[in-house]
Amino acid sequence: MVCLGNICRSPLAHGILESKAPEGWYIDSAGTSGWHEGERPDTRSIVTAKGRGLNIDQQRSRPFLVEDFERFDVIFAMDSSNYTNITRLAPDEASKAKVRLIMNEAYPGENRQVPDPYTGGQRGFEDVYDMLDLAIKKFLEQHS
Repeated sequence: MVCLGNICRSPLAHGILESKAPEGWYIDSAGTSGWHEGERPDTRSIVTAKGRGLNIDQQRSRPFLVEDFERFDVIFAMDSSNYTNITRLAPDEASKAKVRLIMNEAYPGENRQVPDPYTGGQRGFEDVYDMLDLAIKKFLEQHS
């Protein structure tokens, strides 16, 4: 799960998938920037997750690394900018093929974006949660 700063969207996606994935899956999140490295998720993400029964307090922001292509089978980008930044780091075509826009799981081929709620209010975080929950549900229907 990758977004820009790894404090808003990707921690929510990480928490949702972790709560629903089959046992044994390794799930993590990262950001395409290192602006918030080591920080907890945005308080609004924590509140949103908590309101849905998830605890994401233990997550810490980290930058996306080239090594992540080896560590993960699927890498979900939240928007096209994240997608471009991740695929630029791909060492080969097989690595690049691991990167997907997460909303394509719910709306195949539409390339819908998960908007960054950082500059908005709590409602934006709730909307992002709902979008991610739907995409992850559709992904798990196909892969578990």
